Amino acid sequence: MLMKVCGMKYSDNISALASLKPDMMGFIFYPKSKRFVDKKVLEMSFREFDENISKVAVFVNKSAEFIASDLVGLHFDYIQLHGKEPIEEVIKLKNYGYKIIKAFPMSNAFEWDRTEAYEAYCDYFVFDTSSPNHGGSGQQFDWNILKNYQGKTPFLLSGGISIQDIEQIKKFQHPQLAGIDINSKFEIEPGLKDIDLVQKMIKEFRR
Repeated sequence: MLMKVCGMKYSDNISALASLKPDMMGFIFYPKSKRFVDKKVLEMSFREFDENISKVAVFVNKSAEFIASDLVGLHFDYIQLHGKEPIEEVIKLKNYGYKIIKAFPMSNAFEWDRTEAYEAYCDYFVFDTSSPNHGGSGQQFDWNILKNYQGKTPFLLSGGISIQDIEQIKKFQHPQLAGIDINSKFEIEPGLKDIDLVQKMIKEFRR
């Protein structure tokens, strides 16, 4: 399964995490987030970035034109959309050549037909805990909700995952579960990952 580490912000921390070789690394382009990343940091960090690690840019309610313009020269692999982006914007981003991850906020009241329009255009979904701040809550949702997901698009499990959840993750069964997305439970402060803790998680996860 895939290991995605999201919310990276500092150059040295990005380099240290890259040495652990996660499958994906996520960077937040949402200005209201405490993990909002400076593009100058990315320009420096990406000069010698492992090409085997997929780079994911996370946006909230921005147009495809804005995203494409904002990312010129940074060579991201995936765009993760974490707001209420209409399918038309997803299609435009696909036409720009990006792979797409669409996040959905999970709650007991979630209506699964909301995912259907995105099926044909998204490489992955992220199922995250519902939060007014569009993620980063550090809280888990009830994973049993996902039993109601009957779609064909693979998904990453997100929302308050910690190293204490590793056995529960391994036991969790769903035909479309592709991996996990970790963030706040592995931080010293917002945007600064505890490298030793992430290393331990990756080792246990891939065992």
